[in-house]
Amino acid sequence: MESTTRTPDRTVIGHSTTDKVVLFGGLPLIGLVLGFFLPRIADWAARQDWVPFQGPLKLISGWDGWWVIAICIVIGLVAGVILAGMALEDTLKVTVTNRSVEFGKNQKTVTVPREKVTVAFLDGKEIVLQDSTSRELAREKHDHLKSDARQIPAAFRAHGYPWSEAGDPHADRFRRWVEDEPDLPPAVNAVLKVRAKAFGQGDKGTADLRELRAEVAKLGYTVKDSDKKQYWRPTTPR
Repeated sequence: MESTTRTPDRTVIGHSTTDKVVLFGGLPLIGLVLGFFLPRIADWAARQDWVPFQGPLKLISGWDGWWVIAICIVIGLVAGVILAGMALEDTLKVTVTNRSVEFGKNQKTVTVPREKVTVAFLDGKEIVLQDSTSRELAREKHDHLKSDARQIPAAFRAHGYPWSEAGDPHADRFRRWVEDEPDLPPAVNAVLKVRAKAFGQGDKGTADLRELRAEVAKLGYTVKDSDKKQYWRPTTPR
C-alpha cells in the first residue's frame, strides 16, 4: 500500500508507515525464526538424498552448541533488515512541490524544475513529464495499485501542474520500431538496435534502457516501451 503525505509546500508519495513497519518488523522476524531453526532444517535436509547441496547441509547439521543458533539468528536478523532496505529502495518515491518534481529510487534522484513542465500524465504504470516541445523530461514507473493511482494526479494538481487526464497528447504519433526503420536517421536506428538487446538483461538492461532512451532524445526522438517492444516518435521542433 502506498501513502501520500501532503503539506502546503510538498506532497510525498511513497511507502506508508504500515508498509515500513511490516518490512522492518516482519522480514527481520522471519530471518530470526529461520536462523533459529536452520541447524534443524539442515539436519533434516541432509538425510534426504533428493535435496541438493548435501555437502554444505551436512556441514551445517554437524555444528552443535548454543553459539551456532546464536550466530544463525544474528545472520537471519541482518539478512531480514537488508532485504527490507532493498525493498524500500526499490520503490519509487515522488516528491512534488511548487518548484520541482523529484523522483527517487535505488539511491538515484531525478529532479525536474516546475517551469520546464508543460504537461504531466500517466502512461500505463509510468509518470511522464513533457516540456513545450513534447520532449520527455521524465518517464518513471510507479509502484501503485490501480486503486491508489488517483493519488498521483491529485498530487500534481495540488501544486499547480498541468495534468492531462486523457494521457499523452502526442500518443497518436508513436510508431513501432522495426530494425532499419527507413523513416529514422541511421544514428537513431543504431541506438534503438542496441537498446532492443537490453530487454531481459536484468538490472544492467534496465540501466541501459534508461541511458539509451536519453541518447535517442538527444537525437530529437522520443522512445517508449511496451511488452519489450520499442515505439518512437519525433520530438516537436522548437
